[in-house]
Amino acid sequence: MQAILLIAHGSRRAEANADLEHVATALRRRPDAPWIQCSYLELTPPTIEAGGIACVEAGATDVVMLPYFLSPGVHVREDLIEARDALASRFPGVAFRLAEPLGRHPLLLTIVEERIREAADLDP
Repeated sequence: MQAILLIAHGSRRAEANADLEHVATALRRRPDAPWIQCSYLELTPPTIEAGGIACVEAGATDVVMLPYFLSPGVHVREDLIEARDALASRFPGVAFRLAEPLGRHPLLLTIVEERIREAADLDP
């Protein structure tokens, strides 16, 4: 069984963390959706470790760790690799794969252009 472990930075502000929960809820509504688990690098639970454990406890044998980050900075290239390796070591029968962050995906340009249009349409 495949699971998706969504990973955001985490914030003390609940409304900031709600964005990831919104994405998870939308993904869960899709037909044949895999198990979707949210997790956070810091500042709010569940941690990446706890999220990974939840995926395994749900029966996952393949976990795609998706960084809900824009760029491949230190968190993605070091912290998340370390978290992936720790989970893989703890659960050797489960494949943990780290996806690329969102930033360079071509559809992101469409979103940026839409946000620019939205702002331009606002009354000054």
